[in-house]
Amino acid sequence: MKEVILDTLLDTIKLIPFLFIAFLLIELMEHKLSNKNKKIITKSKKYGPVLGSLLGALPQCGFSVMATNLYVTRIITLGTLISIYLSTSDEMLPILISEKAPFNLIAKIILIKVLLGIIYGIIVDIIFTKIFKNKEKENYEICDKEHCHCEEHILLSSLKHTLKIVLFILITTFILNTLFHYVGEDYLSKILLKDNIFGPFITCLIGLIPNCGASVILTELYLNNAISLSALLSGLLSSSGTALLVLFKSNKNIKENIFILSLLYLIGVFTGIILELVNLLN
Repeated sequence: MKEVILDTLLDTIKLIPFLFIAFLLIELMEHKLSNKNKKIITKSKKYGPVLGSLLGALPQCGFSVMATNLYVTRIITLGTLISIYLSTSDEMLPILISEKAPFNLIAKIILIKVLLGIIYGIIVDIIFTKIFKNKEKENYEICDKEHCHCEEHILLSSLKHTLKIVLFILITTFILNTLFHYVGEDYLSKILLKDNIFGPFITCLIGLIPNCGASVILTELYLNNAISLSALLSGLLSSSGTALLVLFKSNKNIKENIFILSLLYLIGVFTGIILELVNLLN
């Protein structure tokens, strides 16, 4: 157990400077682009899923939350909301960067999520727009409490976000290292159904956790070779950070919220199964 604890601490501590730099860059980008992106997405109309998926891929932790509020007031369509949810990666990007993952891997994940966001967003708009359009617009302020400390100094905000994610990584890494030590990597991979078409059923459930911890868990599982890339992608497709919490808090139509939640899960599972079957990512 001492070795597990020591390895966990060392693995986590060495990520701190890389995470801080990554979050500092993300904060700078978010402060400069958040208002512009809001204006772009509100004027997107029929091109909403295309622009939504592209903007959702940018490392802005509050964009999916903002999009949720825009959907609740029917400023954007359901397809645009889904495209943003699907392309959002939450904490996946800074973790992969801090772990020095290959650039082509990072680019592949982001590109696939953006393309899928566009495709599924357009399909959802074609099929469901008329069903979920019967609601008047309301005045609604963006929920600053769900945003990433935008009212604070950028350095302080970056530091807080870094420490928050470090805590998640520390806990996740400790659990994984303990399981690997006492259970074994092969057995854990079997439990998570690695390289199995049913793996996405599990990773998508993890992805639906309305917290940044979902993307942390999924990314760490992949980096520790416990799940396949297809399973990682399926989980990341269903992961939209705290946006789902805001949806259930702001949207009074519970049936609609459950439908959106189910739609995200089904899209993630379906995509993961197809990717596993055709073996496109290996």
